[in-house]
Amino acid sequence: MSQFQHAKALVREFYRELESATPDTVEDILGRYISDSIQWHGVYPFEEQHSISAVSEVFWQPLLRSWSPMQRREDVFFAGYNDVFEHVDGKEQPWPADIDQAAHQTASGDVWVVSMGHFAGVLSQDWLGLPASGKLTFLRYADFNCVRDGKIVRSGFFCDIIDVMHQLGINPLPVQTGASFVYPGPRTHDGMLFVDQNPEEGVATQELLNRMIDDLNQLNLSGQDFCPPQYLARTWREDMLWYGPAGIGATFGIEGFQAQHQRPFRTGLGGKTFNGHVARFAEGNYAGFFGWPNLSNTPTGGFLGLPASDVKADMRVVDIYRREGDKLAENWVLIDLPYWLKQQGLDILQRTTGIVNPLGTT
Repeated sequence: MSQFQHAKALVREFYRELESATPDTVEDILGRYISDSIQWHGVYPFEEQHSISAVSEVFWQPLLRSWSPMQRREDVFFAGYNDVFEHVDGKEQPWPADIDQAAHQTASGDVWVVSMGHFAGVLSQDWLGLPASGKLTFLRYADFNCVRDGKIVRSGFFCDIIDVMHQLGINPLPVQTGASFVYPGPRTHDGMLFVDQNPEEGVATQELLNRMIDDLNQLNLSGQDFCPPQYLARTWREDMLWYGPAGIGATFGIEGFQAQHQRPFRTGLGGKTFNGHVARFAEGNYAGFFGWPNLSNTPTGGFLGLPASDVKADMRVVDIYRREGDKLAENWVLIDLPYWLKQQGLDILQRTTGIVNPLGTT
């Protein structure tokens, strides 16, 4: 069994046990799989946690009390070695030329595993102050875990809280530019990489992803907000599918992506700075990353239908990609928009729950 497979097996067994967890048992389950010195990164309001008990109390216990029954429905699952060398002063550093990247990572034993999909459950009690519906509800998520010496030592857990609000009939933001629905998994239905993949395919996916990231970074550096479709077509299929966070929505094709996301994003947000990623890796035809934060920007032209501001804010982002041939075909994106908005002075959880559930207790 390869090193990737050992890490995947650990994470899959962890998830299997979580399926039967209760608020009373979840901390014991976490303790069997998570390091005592865990670095856990969660979207607002969960934030960073650094102990098993804190992860249990802040995220898992409230989730399990409110969403019952609940099951994990995965669409993508893969592993890889981190393409990020290290961070200095919050900035991602390239791998030094005198270090053999593959040998270094093999020796360290660190493997990252990502799971993406939805939690499907009955929202039977209030959650984060959002009112219980008693109906089937989906919580979109992406869960990154770094495995070392048989334990999960670092995690990045992203979920789309605004999407849950939409399912409850609550719209905390102006009308979004893209489409809103429960997003599907890969068109090819091959995102669950439980067995070893051809390493050359992962290298090709990683190289393509890095070219795309470099193209976007060059746009940021140039200050050019409008690029022709042909620029994106260097790394994207014409019929690309982009599944963005609630508040922005999903788009189809390069032209749809540019009209409904890229141009509002680029013209609305100024001073864009790429801060790098915590983890970025690929396996087979799939790749993904998350940052803490990925970007810093200022809504000088207004964003998400809200007025312009001179307040610079950090943006935490997850991207999961599927490669088809020599182009990227699908992209699932989660952005911690509640955190970004809070830095702008708008706490949408506090404001929304104060209006729709003023007497809520959980």
